[in-house]
Amino acid sequence: MLDAALGTGRTVALPSGRVAYTERGSGPPVVFVHGLLVNANLWRKVVPAVADAGFRCLAPDWPLGSHRIPMPADADLTPSGIAGMIAEFLDALDLTDVTVVANDTGGALTQILMANHPQRLGRVVLTPCDAFEDFFPEPFTSLPKLVGLPGAIWLGSRLLRLPVVQRRPSAFGWLAKRGIPAGILDSYLRPGYDSRRIRRDTKRFIGGVHNRYTLAAAEALTGFGKPVLLVRARDDRIFPARLFERLAATLPDARLVTVADSYTFVSEDQPAELARLIVEFAA
Repeated sequence: MLDAALGTGRTVALPSGRVAYTERGSGPPVVFVHGLLVNANLWRKVVPAVADAGFRCLAPDWPLGSHRIPMPADADLTPSGIAGMIAEFLDALDLTDVTVVANDTGGALTQILMANHPQRLGRVVLTPCDAFEDFFPEPFTSLPKLVGLPGAIWLGSRLLRLPVVQRRPSAFGWLAKRGIPAGILDSYLRPGYDSRRIRRDTKRFIGGVHNRYTLAAAEALTGFGKPVLLVRARDDRIFPARLFERLAATLPDARLVTVADSYTFVSEDQPAELARLIVEFAA
């Protein structure tokens, strides 16, 4: 169940498959890109303030393991395929001069979007995320190999329902400083628990992750001339500060800011500050 603060639930048919999303507010579009094993609920504390400031906020459930609508069996769920799906979403809704806000795995996908499909982008906000060689970062680097083991995705979907597993660094333990509410975690984990087709999608995406995608994107980002706001979390335990320093040096028009008292999920730990930064930047 998605939080009511995200707005009205909708779906859109893309060439890659049907995608669910929420929409709140009117004005210039802001599209949110979450990461692995979360969904639009990641942005539930941020969207209201951004929408109230005069923006049209769209928060899709990308097929990264916590989505509600399974993708077709032939959908391209590689990182470049998902980046292409984000571009399809912008095309389908005819969104232009878009502000894209991304986190975690979604930041890597957004960098690929910036490299391969920049046409509809106006500006980008990257909160703590994969980049360069760190796709996936520690302690998640072994995931692409693990999902290839028989029954691994099914077993993982069961183990992640246990609070003791959820608190581990290799699960959700290092992502939000003050934890994630149980109901939100349930919205992240139940789709994969309930649906074999969702587990199939998850396995296909994770199995295709490789840092060749982010390294190739980084080469192209030297020519991305649109504004980028890099929002680093001071206490992040997953993504080291050097990643954003490298991104700031790679992108021609980037500004780097640091948010205090936050782990990777800035939208969870410091939502008011993140919303303020987005509104100030997008305006």
